[in-house]
Amino acid sequence: MGSLDLGLIIILGIIIIALAVLFTFVPVMLWISALAAGVKIGIFELVGMRLRRVIPARVVNPLIKAVKAGLDLNTSRLEGHYLAGGNVDRVVNALIAAQRANIELSFERAAAIDLAGRDVLEAVQMSVNPKVIETPFIAGVAMNGIEVKAKARITVRANIDRLVGGAGEETVIARVGEGIVSTIGSANDHKDVLENPDMISQTVLSKGLDSGTAFEILSIDIADIDVGKNIGAELQTDQAEADKKIAQAKAEERRAMAVAQEQEMKARVEEMRAKVVEAEAEVPMALSEALRKGNMGVMDYMNYQNVMADTDMRGSISKATGDDQQSEKRDQ
Repeated sequence: MGSLDLGLIIILGIIIIALAVLFTFVPVMLWISALAAGVKIGIFELVGMRLRRVIPARVVNPLIKAVKAGLDLNTSRLEGHYLAGGNVDRVVNALIAAQRANIELSFERAAAIDLAGRDVLEAVQMSVNPKVIETPFIAGVAMNGIEVKAKARITVRANIDRLVGGAGEETVIARVGEGIVSTIGSANDHKDVLENPDMISQTVLSKGLDSGTAFEILSIDIADIDVGKNIGAELQTDQAEADKKIAQAKAEERRAMAVAQEQEMKARVEEMRAKVVEAEAEVPMALSEALRKGNMGVMDYMNYQNVMADTDMRGSISKATGDDQQSEKRDQ
């Protein structure tokens, strides 16, 4: 009797272990939920998902939602998107939202958008409820040199057909900013822009800035506009300062040249004086040589002495007269 009870206990243990392994490896409850929802899926198909390292709940639960919403999907397509690294639940939610909003969106398109890294559900929601993008203050300079700053609000709607490969919000903001700068720059007077700010939005909107982007621009509204610096006056001031520095540099250059010329003239004068002194030093020798050779007589030499004495006297008188005049000027 004891051995029989032990055998039953062992058999019950094996059965419990087998059931635990079965319920762990085979998602029986998920299979029951799918059958209850009207989704035809075999138990071995769920086992195959386990073998392919696919989490069955990530495929079956979105499939249940899709069937209840009336979408024509199957486990093979959803499992393929999961294995490709996509978010099956988000794709199914996007398909349901697109169907409710009467937006044409196929599973292949939604899967491609999801695999491209974009939020396909958010794109569908943005198609129904447009998004407002606000730009920072963008500065432009009118022709009269006055800076004008403008901030714009861009209302965009997602273009599902261009979500794959289309440019994002940064490109839209950059293009709108370029259009604002161009419009302000083409205005003759900044007052024209301040009086009619809608000229900016109309001009920018007419340029088709949403080309090649993932959005469709519905409207561009100027939220705020302000006057900035007088760029023209600052440029003129900077130019005048630059001209002043150039003129000062040229004047300094001319002064340096004049100083150099003066130094050169002084050097030449000193050189000439040295030559004169040298020549004067040779005069007595020349006189003695002339007297020795008979080229000059005694009377000629006496006349020469008289001329030198007369010259010295005239120099002394001239110097004395100059000193007297300076003294009178000081006394006055």
